[in-house]
Amino acid sequence: MAEPGDPRTPEDDFDDQVGFCSPQSVAGRPVEREPEPILASEPEHVPERAVAEPEPAAPTPQPALEPAPAFVSRAERRRALDEEPKDRLTWALTIYALILFAVPTLGFSAVLGLLAVTGRTVNASPFLLSHYVYQQRTLWTAAIAALVGLILIVVNLGIFVLFLLAVWTIARGAAGLWRLKNAQPISNPRTWLF
Repeated sequence: MAEPGDPRTPEDDFDDQVGFCSPQSVAGRPVEREPEPILASEPEHVPERAVAEPEPAAPTPQPALEPAPAFVSRAERRRALDEEPKDRLTWALTIYALILFAVPTLGFSAVLGLLAVTGRTVNASPFLLSHYVYQQRTLWTAAIAALVGLILIVVNLGIFVLFLLAVWTIARGAAGLWRLKNAQPISNPRTWLF
């Protein structure tokens, strides 16, 4: 047994067993796995430590946004809009209304809109997908900016930030609503501007 002050060897390192971190404990030890039992008529009892943990589910891939064509006639846009399910169009219009009413309701309708639009990109057409992404980006950015504005009220900058946020939110909501009513997709839904 080693005495205090003796040089330590890797075999003397028991820090990883008592909760301390050492270079050897960080490197880890190879784990010996028991071989998988061959299926027989009766399943054998597998010890609990040999059971592999399930792998986490892969994240759902987000559909890619297609760029909007350079020129599409108004009749073609109207035809594409008529092909959309009416409930999805009504849903998109409702979210834009909640965005526009965010300022008069002091953000309450924005919270409702954020809850309503989250997860709506799953089965959407490219036309509605551009509007849903635009709405999500508007509402999440507004929520974060409102939180920053409320914190900055302490140093008298918050009122200015909240005023700019109100103007920005109403302008984005109006621009998105105008494009939806004219059957136009949002050309770049991930932009910070309009």
